[in-house]
Amino acid sequence: MLEKINKPNDVQRIPEDRLPELASEIRQFLIRSISKTGGHLGSNLGVVELTIALHRVYHLPEDKIVWDVGHQAYTHKILTGRKEEFEHLRTEGGISGFPRRSESSCDSFDTGHSSTSVSCGLGYVKARDIQKKKYSVVSVIGDGALTGGIAFEALNNLAELKKNFVVVLNDNEMSINRNVGGISKYLGKIRTSSAYTDIKMGITSALKKVPGIGEEMVDTLRKTKSSIKQLVIPGMFFENMGITYLGPVDGHNISQMIRVFEEAKRFQGPVLVHVITQKGRGYEPALKNPAKFHGTGPYVVRTGQPKKKTGPSYGHALSEVLCEEARRNKKIVAVTAAMREGTGLVKFAEENPDRFFDVGIAEGHAVTFAAGLSLGGLIPVFAVYSSFLQRGFDQLMHDICMQELPSVFLVDRAGLVGADGKSHQGCFDLSYLSMMPNMTVMAPKNDWELKEMFRFAVKNPGPSAIRYPRGAAYTGLQEHRSPVVAGRSEVISRGSGIALLAVGAMVEIAEQVREHFSRKGIELTLVNVRFVKPLDGDLLRELSADHTHFVTLEENIRIGGFGEQAAACVREQGLPVQVEVCAIPDAFVGHGSVSWQRRMLGLDTESVIRRVELLLEQQNRAAEELS
Repeated sequence: MLEKINKPNDVQRIPEDRLPELASEIRQFLIRSISKTGGHLGSNLGVVELTIALHRVYHLPEDKIVWDVGHQAYTHKILTGRKEEFEHLRTEGGISGFPRRSESSCDSFDTGHSSTSVSCGLGYVKARDIQKKKYSVVSVIGDGALTGGIAFEALNNLAELKKNFVVVLNDNEMSINRNVGGISKYLGKIRTSSAYTDIKMGITSALKKVPGIGEEMVDTLRKTKSSIKQLVIPGMFFENMGITYLGPVDGHNISQMIRVFEEAKRFQGPVLVHVITQKGRGYEPALKNPAKFHGTGPYVVRTGQPKKKTGPSYGHALSEVLCEEARRNKKIVAVTAAMREGTGLVKFAEENPDRFFDVGIAEGHAVTFAAGLSLGGLIPVFAVYSSFLQRGFDQLMHDICMQELPSVFLVDRAGLVGADGKSHQGCFDLSYLSMMPNMTVMAPKNDWELKEMFRFAVKNPGPSAIRYPRGAAYTGLQEHRSPVVAGRSEVISRGSGIALLAVGAMVEIAEQVREHFSRKGIELTLVNVRFVKPLDGDLLRELSADHTHFVTLEENIRIGGFGEQAAACVREQGLPVQVEVCAIPDAFVGHGSVSWQRRMLGLDTESVIRRVELLLEQQNRAAEELS
């Protein structure tokens, strides 16, 4: 069956009784393909039948399917003619692991962050109606994503809608981890009331058979708030918001979903179809460990074990120091936004269940919640991916920094993240954190320094952010262990002429550059910046006495980053030094390996060596002219 899928809407030509066979083939294709490239497995295995049913009822690209987050859109990509490109999934030049409009006209929204699909879908509906067009719009949102505040803002905005708009609630009881909070409990009650679905479908079928008045009676039931649903469903949250509720529906029964989607398509007004799916369905390792297979590297299909082992991560180092300090200081509490495993908080949560808070996918709430914890006399530690912390920007500025509240922000996945691409690159945090008054911004060179910075941060009288990269922790330069002092950089090697000022993960690159020139008898100065804010202006003044160039290195957008701050400091102090900024240009960075991304951006060792060689040539020419 899969061989018959080569372009959009091919699935509509396959007999309905053969669609389960297609689903099985797609599932096996995904398991084999992702084992080679890595990617989001569990979420995609869970929505195979759901995606087939949507593509059966809706015609793309005329109709619009808006995926929330988009990490579960692999089957959608297969059904729109991209299965041959999965060989290069998430690699440079290959297809993205998320919907991308540049890839296909069937991708209606570039996404990667949670809880946005209903807002975007509603925008599509309003644009459609204003222009008097006829296409359908479907937004798919997960139960985990439904904890995000923007999702509720959008649902609230649906109340007065008079035209058709279908929201599919994909309920698998998971986001990345097991869901938490009131929405999860509410949906759990609906799941257990399967009698509702049977009663509703039975009553609807029976009424439609009544000659002359059956259809009218069904329409009346749909519009009546005191209908059969009030008697059976434990709560009427969606109906009371003015959204017609259909479900729960078996998300692995294609025929049943097709019937429900066709029914939903006829409604005038907003409709929510509640679909129950199973994350990781069809692959036992993913069923047993859904968090591990949310996003995975290449693995052995038979066992599910990773093909490549990595050393201890920064998250592991963080876990160790957090637990150590929490045993000494009972005021330390930890917060996560549905990322307990990813940010290294599992051990802390197990040791301190009453001091650990998972707020769900709600980063803005998490930041202001941390503000309240701080005002109450505790030391909140919010561990969050750099790309996701952007969603709490206003709360950081207004609720934390304006009040100068003691708090610690552990900014994981900072810098280049590789295969997840544009929506997940942590390339902006140095800029947006540095612009906030009262915020201290640090970046460690290795795992030891991360621990020391954390110990510093929990004692800091104001807010602190520590940013560190994804993957295995750098273990080099362990002999350089000077104390972490507020606003002071660390000089690792003292030379003259040219100084390399490296931030965080770029210290490893800078050390390789320094070693390259040292072998040629040229001694460069190497500085581990440590504090991006406050900037170590005293060291810049000191180095300006016998240096002509500062080369700054950072995995951050150039605008507002460390390099621009250092250049501004040099100008303001009138220092006789030129600043060469090595940073990410004003652009979003696509998916691929981190090594490829660094090469493309001129941040790899060879590129920095070439830039330093050019500066040395300038120095030599200047010296010759003087002589």
